[in-house]
Amino acid sequence: MTHLRATLPADVIRARFSAAMSAMYRDEVPAYGVLIDLVAEVNAATLAADPALRARLAATDGLERITEERHGAIRLGTAAELAMMARVFAVMGMAPVGYYDLTEASVPVHATAFRPVGAESLRRNPFRVFTSLLRLDLIADAALRAEAEAVLAARQIFTPAAVALVEKAEREGGLGSTDADRFVAEVLETFRWHDRALVSADLYRRLHDAHRLVADVVSFRGPHINHLTPRTLDIDRVQELMPTRGITPKAVVEGPPTRRCPILLRQTSFKALEEPVSFRQGADWVAGQHTARFGEIEQRGIALTPKGRALYDQLLTEARKAVRPAPDGSNAAAYMAALGAAFAAFPDDWDSIRREGLGYFAWSLTEGATGGHGQLTAEAALAKGLIQPDPIVYEDFLPVSAAGIFQSNLGDDVQQEFAASPNQRRFEAELGRKVLNEFDHYAGIEAASLTACLAALV
Repeated sequence: MTHLRATLPADVIRARFSAAMSAMYRDEVPAYGVLIDLVAEVNAATLAADPALRARLAATDGLERITEERHGAIRLGTAAELAMMARVFAVMGMAPVGYYDLTEASVPVHATAFRPVGAESLRRNPFRVFTSLLRLDLIADAALRAEAEAVLAARQIFTPAAVALVEKAEREGGLGSTDADRFVAEVLETFRWHDRALVSADLYRRLHDAHRLVADVVSFRGPHINHLTPRTLDIDRVQELMPTRGITPKAVVEGPPTRRCPILLRQTSFKALEEPVSFRQGADWVAGQHTARFGEIEQRGIALTPKGRALYDQLLTEARKAVRPAPDGSNAAAYMAALGAAFAAFPDDWDSIRREGLGYFAWSLTEGATGGHGQLTAEAALAKGLIQPDPIVYEDFLPVSAAGIFQSNLGDDVQQEFAASPNQRRFEAELGRKVLNEFDHYAGIEAASLTACLAALV
């Protein structure tokens, strides 16, 4: 008698991997553990002081996920690494969402974010990995570019067992529990820190001079996780308290200013660690230093429509034209003042944001709402108190903010310049699939929720 092998849901595999990654990073970077504890304290205090917020988060299934929510970031060196990473994340139910061109902020990478996309999957475990691909074509020195390409071509960032388990999952439609645990352990090796470089100190220095991020991507055995990010409900409070825990935050919070109604994404971080590494010197090793890994915190707000995002981009540009934030934070106060002044033009109440079509909302029936009302428009149902809108959480990223975090953690003394050169078609070819359009995704959630509500009221 043949028994079908039980496969685990991808959500479960993702949750196991996220937990294992967090435990590994806490061991590798103790300050991350301090940060996790601080964020938990701030979130608890925020919820205790705002019962209405707690109630809405509980009603929209957002309360439980916040404590466990993490995003990580990795930097890959080749198209082959990117394509295989997409297959690895697919086993965990994570799809590529959005295309991010960081060259617009002088960082030689483009990227996507692998994450779950369904509401239920996000509720179960909203783990995301912002995944960048190095743009070696932007390095002007052809000889150096060739040396870097040779180093990257010779490395294998996935263990043979990890590759075999991905192939098994693809062939059999998933993994059983034992295989899933092996998969988590093997894939974790890709993200682990290795302090022995693949390159000589001389090549590292030349890569570093081209761009610090190039040295980080090319010089090591794999794409060590360079940060894990918990989600807070009050990023300004975390920023204020970080120094009391022995952690120095970056000078400014990236993204929009403090608002009553949070929009998109705000991020801050602590400075990257200067860590001891060893470089090849013939048959020997010589001691050196490398700076890459840091801690980051984020606060998420409402996902904006194309109209809302255009307004956001316009206001951010205005603020940065008035005051360009210095990498060393020397003009932080002036920049934050300019940011606040510019964003006074963005409505800061949910009703205005909804009516002006600036943000996406998920609709639900109010308590006690029943059928028998016939065909109603959304506005009529809202006026009768039968339906209610809740902001849809922005699950994605902001290229300028990501680049700001990168730059502040790659060093305050140097800002190499690159011309903006987006190339989504090339990125998708190297990825081996299309990235999902975030606007279409959020619009679909909003439309489906409203259709279901209005149908229930007929």
